[in-house]
Amino acid sequence: MARVMAGVICAVVVLAATLILWTWNDMREAASPETEILPEPCRTVSFEGAEHIVCAVDPKKYAVALHRTGVDDMPYERLDRLAAAVQFSFAMNAGMYHEDFSPVGLYVENGQEIVPLNTEDAAGNFFMKPNGVFFVGKDGTPGVLETSVYAAANPQVESATQSGPMLVIDGEIHPRFEPDGQSRHVRNGVGIDGEGRAIFAISRAQVSLGKFARLFRDKLGCANALFFDGAISAMHDGSRYLVGGEFPAGPIVVVAGRGNPSR
Repeated sequence: MARVMAGVICAVVVLAATLILWTWNDMREAASPETEILPEPCRTVSFEGAEHIVCAVDPKKYAVALHRTGVDDMPYERLDRLAAAVQFSFAMNAGMYHEDFSPVGLYVENGQEIVPLNTEDAAGNFFMKPNGVFFVGKDGTPGVLETSVYAAANPQVESATQSGPMLVIDGEIHPRFEPDGQSRHVRNGVGIDGEGRAIFAISRAQVSLGKFARLFRDKLGCANALFFDGAISAMHDGSRYLVGGEFPAGPIVVVAGRGNPSR
């Protein structure tokens, strides 16, 4: 009798362990980047052992805009708060800011320059020259230019945010980057590919600046790319965070289908 009971107990234990393993595998599969549902212009890209969400935004199909404050002129401060007020396909933090959430560098929203171009020298990633500007022209065409080039060109823009450092400048990696330095964070940024699309990317894992820059140049085909931020990088699809969470955000870039403008 004891042997029979022991056999029954072993069988139950094995069955329970099998069910737990199946459930765990199903949960892993459901949460994996390969099976996660992403906004239409986005996909999962693996590069040098790290997963990223990459969104190739065709300006003919999507509108790109910047947001920072609501109708009460108070900063949104977080992506989920913006999502409660604005419809979009996806949004991410888009540049560095002061303690009051005001931009460190150039910021243009709805054609109005709110903060002028910052060409000062100081400590921190923003001032790791060359830094640069992501902008959207009056005709909706996106661009990324090194700060001095942007100043000389003085383009007429609908939106612009200055950040730093540049990741890729005319096909070259930023000269101060190590190939794979010890400073590693979840990072996000933007580049322009050969088709004139704005390529937004955010890493799912902690990566170095050198590796993140190579993603834009070698995998995504961007001759110019700009770093937005690290450690507090986040991405939201209008209903949930895809990467990151309720981290602070100053300037926020928003992408919406042309039939569903974000403004």
